Order: sequence, then C-alpha cells, then structure tokens
Amino acid sequence: MSATARKPIEKLTAAEARKELERLANEIAAHDRRYYREDAPSVSDAQYDELRKRNAAIEARFPELVRPDSPSHRVGAKPSEKFAKVVHRVPMLSLDNAFSDENVVDFVARVRRFLGLKDSTELVFTAEPKIDGLSASLRYENGLFVQGATRGDGTEGEDITANLRTLKDVPLRLHGRAPGAIEVRGEVYMTHADFAALNKRQEKEGRPLYANPRNSAAGSVRQLDPAITASRALRFFAYTWGEASELPAATQWGVLQAFEAWGFKVNPLTRLCRTTDEILKFYRDMEGKRASLGYDIDGVVYKVDDLKLQERLGFVSRSPRWAIAHKFAAQQAETVLEDIDIQVGRTGTLTPVAKLKPVTVGGVVVQNATLHNEDEIARKDVRIGDVVVVQRAGDVIPQIVRIVPDKRPKSARPYKFPERCPACGSHAVRELDEKTGKAEAARRCTGGLICPAQAVERLKHFVSRNAFDIEGLGEKHIIAFHEDGLIREPADIFLLERRYGSGEKAIMAREGWGEQSAKKLFEAIDRRRDIPLDRFIYALGIRHVGETTAKLLARTYGSIDAFMAAMEGNQAVEELDSIGGVGETVAQAIKAFFDEPHNRKALTHLLKLVTVTPVAAPRSANSPVAGKTVVFTGSLEKMTRQEAKARAESLGAKVSGSVSAKTDIVVAGPGAGSKLTEAHKLGVKVLDEDAWLKLVESA
Repeated sequence: MSATARKPIEKLTAAEARKELERLANEIAAHDRRYYREDAPSVSDAQYDELRKRNAAIEARFPELVRPDSPSHRVGAKPSEKFAKVVHRVPMLSLDNAFSDENVVDFVARVRRFLGLKDSTELVFTAEPKIDGLSASLRYENGLFVQGATRGDGTEGEDITANLRTLKDVPLRLHGRAPGAIEVRGEVYMTHADFAALNKRQEKEGRPLYANPRNSAAGSVRQLDPAITASRALRFFAYTWGEASELPAATQWGVLQAFEAWGFKVNPLTRLCRTTDEILKFYRDMEGKRASLGYDIDGVVYKVDDLKLQERLGFVSRSPRWAIAHKFAAQQAETVLEDIDIQVGRTGTLTPVAKLKPVTVGGVVVQNATLHNEDEIARKDVRIGDVVVVQRAGDVIPQIVRIVPDKRPKSARPYKFPERCPACGSHAVRELDEKTGKAEAARRCTGGLICPAQAVERLKHFVSRNAFDIEGLGEKHIIAFHEDGLIREPADIFLLERRYGSGEKAIMAREGWGEQSAKKLFEAIDRRRDIPLDRFIYALGIRHVGETTAKLLARTYGSIDAFMAAMEGNQAVEELDSIGGVGETVAQAIKAFFDEPHNRKALTHLLKLVTVTPVAAPRSANSPVAGKTVVFTGSLEKMTRQEAKARAESLGAKVSGSVSAKTDIVVAGPGAGSKLTEAHKLGVKVLDEDAWLKLVESA
C-alpha cells in the first residue's frame, strides 16, 4: 500500500486526493467485478466498506475531484427536476416481428435474395433471448461512462445517466482497450426474485404493488431521484451498439465477446446458428426454458453475424433488414364481456372496444380488448355477457379470440352495430372499395368537421409522442380546451397563451392548474415551434400516413414548401404513386387531404406559428446521384434489385417505380422493356449496370 493510501484524509493535498480517488475507483471496480461477475470476492465486506467510506470522505472534502467512474455514483446523485432530452447520434430502431416458423424461413430467404446468396452459401446468425425490459443506450468516451439515455421514440430519448450509474451491471469504466467513443446498447430488466422482493417491501409499507417486472424496471430507471433507482435491484444485458469510432470485431458475435471483456454482462444463452433448422431449434429451447430463466423474455432475436453483410443489407423504414424478433405465442385467459364501447377515431372510423371484467393475462391486468370492426363481431358472434377468451402477445393490443358457447347466458342477444355516430349523431356508413366493389370493413362517421370526436382525436394525435410531442398537453386537457372553444385546430395550440391574455394567471384559474403547471405547459408548447418535416407530416393525421410513410415523404420532398407545392399539381397522385412504399390508395388519401380547403386553411394558420425543419442532406449529399430520381429496369447481374435501390437511396437518390419527365437516370439491364422505351422517348439519361456502378462508386 502506498504512503498516500495510508495518509489521513484531512492531510491530503489536492494532487494526492486526485491520485487516491483514481486508486480507489480502480480497486473498488476490481472488487465489484470479482464479486458480481466472478462470484469470487477477495476481501471481506468490512474491508470493502472501508474502501467506499474513504472514497466518499475524500469526495466530500474535494467535491471538484469526483470522477466519472466514482463508486459513489452507485448510490445515486442529487434528484433531478426533469429529464433532459438526448438526440441519438444513431437512431435506436425497432425490429420487425416474426410470429411463426414460416415467418422466420421467409426472413432468411429475404436476406439471401437481397444479398444474392445461393442456398449452398453459409449464412451465420446470432440467436439471443429477447429480454422484456427497457432499452437503454450507454455512451463511453475514452473508456469512461459519460451519458445514458432511454430509447424514447428511437430518435430522441431521455437522459438517465445518473440513474444508470447506479446499476452494478453498468461499468463506469471499460476494462482493457476500448474505442475512443462507443454507445453500448442493451436492456435494463428485473429478475422475478427481485420483483417479488420489491412487491413484498411495497406491501409491507402499505404502497401499491407493481404489475410486472418490465414495468417495475422501466419505472425504476426513470425515477427523478437516482437514490430510488439505486434501491431497486436492476440488471443490464448488453447486446448491440450505436455510434462507434471503431468496432472491436468484424462480427456480431465478436463484438459481444468484446463487450464481455470490457465488463458488461452479455446473455450467456446467445448462440451462433448456421442453418434455419438450428435457428428454430434454439427458439424451441428458449420456449421450453422460458419459465425457468428467472427473468422475462418474450421471444428470440436473430441477427446476421457478419457486419459487412449487415451493412450491405441496411435498413428499411425503422427496422434493419438483417435482424428479426421471433415472438413467443400469445398468452390467453377467460373473462366476461361486460359491454361494447364504440369509439370514434380521427378519420371517423367507428371502432368497437370490448369492456371486460378485469383479468390477468401474462402478468398484466386487461380490462379492454379490440373487436376490430362489425364484421369481426358478427363472425365470432360476440355478445354482451359472453364468457370470452382474451389473448395478449407482448405489447400487442389484447384481442378477443373466441367466445365460450357453453357459458353463454340465456339473456345474451346478437350485437347490433350502430348506424349513427355516437359523438355527433351523423350517419355512419361503410364506403365501397372502388377496386373490389365491396363495402369496406370499417364504418365511418359522415359528420366530418362537425364531429367533435374526430376533431378531438385529430388534436390528440397532433400532440402525441411521435408527432409534436407536447409535454403536459394530454388527453384530458385537449378535451377540456376543445369543449371550451380554446383549441379547435392545431394552430390554436400555439396561440393558447396569447388568447388567455394574461397567460399563466388565467390558466391558473382553471381546476387542476397552478403557476408551475401553467408555466411548464407554455414552455413545452414553445419548445415545439420547431419540428422536423417527417414528424410534421405525421402530425397532420392524413389517412393511411403513419410514421414510416411520413419519413418516406420527408426524404422524397425535403421541405414542407416542396411537399405542398407538389400536392397542388395535376400529377400529384401519379408522382406519389411512383414513390416506392406509397401506392395508389395512400397517394389518393394524401391528395384528398390537400384538396380539402379547410385543411389548406388550417395548414396556412399553423405554418405562420411553427417552423418545419427540412430533411438533413443525406450522408453523401455530394454524391453524383444526390437529389436525382433513378429508375431501375431489366435484370441486374452484379447486385440484387433491392441492394441497388438501398445503395442509391443511401447516396441521396430517390428511386421511382416509373419513368416520367422528372426522371434523371434509368439504369437498364438485360430484358428492359417499356420503361427503357419511355426513357428514350423522353430523352432521359440511360446507363447500363457497369456505368451505374462506376458512377456510384466514385461517391
């Protein structure tokens, strides 16, 4: 032991204290590793406690010297008033789901087709249990943990650094050689035993019990007081990464091994699989072991192991092409259908919701379930009073699978679906599908703008998490402000403070409001006066336009001005239809939205009060194809059509399915037909595959 280590704390100089804090951080981290990971402690509890006490005492005397990897972070820091936002440098994307063996076989086949691999070519996957917890991203710089964040909406999460520091599975300093900067991502979870112990404490203290381990983990890691997080037994499994200055291996498996060497826990059940049969066998094994693992999993995740192949496969919308989650079968339970509630959505759709006698399904109390539409009710002959089987799978909305005929009460009568809107009394009709000539499954209110339910639902959608995400302006406030005539259209939200005259004082007079809540609401509204184009498009609530289509439109048009201008033209539907992933039905819905004078007027009002941020220039904005519209036709021999499209889009090009006067380049392979003819007719530049590859490889 050095002389500094034996020196009384009150006699340490600042330089000696800095050196001693470094020694203590290293020694305590080593003891933690031996105790928690190797199950081989080398000191007594008393000796360990003395080390921590000395560290805390030195930090108390020299607070400016507290290290990022200080052991004191494990017990929590000063409570926060609220979480700051963190923009993920690399988005935290979700995975596509597979619900059957056939889905998995199709996934492997798609990967092979995209890469142009023969069945005889080996394709290796990692297979790992899908932990049912809370996703988190941990950023390390020069080996030190500097920031932790929740997934949020995938683009922006919450800063929970102080809370994550308290987790013993989160190394404050990486062991060995690590990149200059890397974001290690994984899942925060709670074991069944720790969850039971937590609920036992809650019961003893007369507090409400928690519903399940996942909710407990999510709630614990999002406490404003990190000391509360520290008191919960939370765990962390690392399984992927975000931004990295360099990677330690060329395969998924290799990176996981590096994670383990750096001090992370990696799920020991993870396996390499070389055939589809091996993948499905692993799934069966996990399904059988599920109940005995001691923590919740809701499926298995498969990932292409080779990182170069992952890069070639790329992403589609919000999901990687190289990974998929194979979900376990849904869990079921019986209960009584007490009523059927008809809810009116923002597009006027009348949606039946089953009101159930509360029942626990897979550890979650279920009181509502979807009935989809009136045809579904008739097909299953669901009646009020029936005993029904309810099914729940992961985060999917619970649904009624079937009735139990033997338990049907004699008083039960066939359900008659309403033909008038319950919100405004207007006729509710089933429109005809122009293509099939058959009535659509959904019944819709014809009240349109006079229907309060539609107006309120549109406003609720406008402020929702993946749209404008206005904190503090929840469902009950939207309803109250709409009923009082204060918010009728989106622009009114940004005029709310002005219309109150004295702002905070006036809103404080309303029930449930105070000075702080009023101030926070107006601040939250002001923070959303700048919004990215894709979120703005999604917020408009255009029928058939979800997050994926909104992002596609944003990438295609770049700015709100260009998008709106394009919708004025006679070729708008044709142009939209030519965008891969849109299609005629969606194109017609978008054009119909912009053709409605009321919508145009509401947009004009709104755009005077908010700024819509154009889409950032693509990574390769200076590439020779950035901003150009490209059409592929004929057979491609050196890459698959999907790969060619993905490569073009990654370089900033727009890939279209049809040739028009707006097309810049047609890439024609053997067998090109009418599209090539049209290109020559319009004088569009035509390249063969070799010329195209030479062009894009120069980027």
